[in-house]
Amino acid sequence: MDFETLVEELIDREGGFVHNPNDAGGATRYGITEAVARRHGYAGAMRSLPRAEAIAIYRRLYWLRPNYEKVAARAPRIAAELFDTAVNMGVGVASGFLQRALNALNRNGRDYGDLAVDRVVGPRTLAALDAFLAVRGAGGETVLLKAIEALQGARYIDLAERRPANEAFLYGWLANRIG
Repeated sequence: MDFETLVEELIDREGGFVHNPNDAGGATRYGITEAVARRHGYAGAMRSLPRAEAIAIYRRLYWLRPNYEKVAARAPRIAAELFDTAVNMGVGVASGFLQRALNALNRNGRDYGDLAVDRVVGPRTLAALDAFLAVRGAGGETVLLKAIEALQGARYIDLAERRPANEAFLYGWLANRIG
């Protein structure tokens, strides 16, 4: 799946302008928070954030900067999950999920060495992903995806437990972000 398809599906899920008082992220448009839009240089009203600007932000901050396009060349479904998780939870969280899952699936270092969970997809993480896929074959991507989604689901429940206002979002997160 290419970035253009992923971002269009994401924007369709996120919708237009939303300002839910229970959302700690504040006002969003196309899923872009005001804080992210400002850091990217957008100065206008969030209600007016252009779709093209949102796509540019997604491409730069949530696809290219974290190297998910490099993951996509190896494991497109993993890249799609990382992209969606990064938008919802942050790039570091998503990248950390990948590293933790790869560490847990390396059979005590027999397939490849453990990664430092530095939450950055760099050459070592990509090499571990290559090694994992070489050892596990086509089915490996499915298992790795399940592991990442398990970590994501556990984090959603933790977020709802720690901040009761997040319970308003838990059902949607589980229904729309996992699987």
